Amino acid sequence: MQIAVLYQDAVQQLVQAGVDEAQADAAQLLEFFFGFTRSQLILQGGIDVDENQAASFRKVLNRRIAREPLQYITGSREFWSLDFIVSPAVLIPRPETEFLLDWLLSALAKNGMQPRKVLDMCTGSGVIAVVLARELTADIILAVDHSRTALQIAARNVVRHTNGQQINLVCSDLFSALQESVSFELIVANPPYIVEDDLAGLDPEVREWEPESALISGFRGLDIIKKIAEHAPFYLKSGGWLCIEIGADQGDAVYSLFVDHEIGVYEHVEVIKDWSDRPRVLIARKRKSA
Repeated sequence: MQIAVLYQDAVQQLVQAGVDEAQADAAQLLEFFFGFTRSQLILQGGIDVDENQAASFRKVLNRRIAREPLQYITGSREFWSLDFIVSPAVLIPRPETEFLLDWLLSALAKNGMQPRKVLDMCTGSGVIAVVLARELTADIILAVDHSRTALQIAARNVVRHTNGQQINLVCSDLFSALQESVSFELIVANPPYIVEDDLAGLDPEVREWEPESALISGFRGLDIIKKIAEHAPFYLKSGGWLCIEIGADQGDAVYSLFVDHEIGVYEHVEVIKDWSDRPRVLIARKRKSA
């Protein structure tokens, strides 16, 4: 069977399965399985593969037909122009988090800020910690997650993309395992923020494959963000900044949560809109007198 025929068959089956990007996914699966580059796939579609190879490829294809995310099948996700390891133990990194990092790094540079101690809360695959380690000159970045299996993936990404010296991984339910004597100039978080009742309406790739504990955060989607708002001041230095990724429909609710928090612990609270003009990032500074 020729590669071109295998490709067309894969596209047809993915379309029937309801996969949105059927052509792109079929091409990426072929590239992954056979080790082709995209140009080879285009230029050498007449290459024959034996039936054993075709049968083995169909097993991989069937995983995608079952709506397993492509990134879990290939074990990788490009983020910040880097190849990150992913598995069902972690969320698949998304463009929204790239926006958070892009905005944050630009804001730090614009204001001449170089935080020396940084906390990455809910690190997952470790993408935020890794990017900050590569882009900043921080002395230490503490990357925290409640999931040991997630931290195993993060550890592999730290080794792959950094020298590992400035990133420490800690298993903790939010701040519970941290000592209040440790303080940070910057806390960054990409917490769960999906409303519990919205889970059923999510795409099968998300609903059935990504870790629910990293997605869902109560009936309003605010449970974890609220806990971060309550506990972060104990771990932020005076004048330190908190930066959190939020849901696109949570801007007003999260803003109110921080503005109203404990009679002004935070100042300069602001919701930043993303490239699509949707609320995406909440920033707040701990008052210097707080």
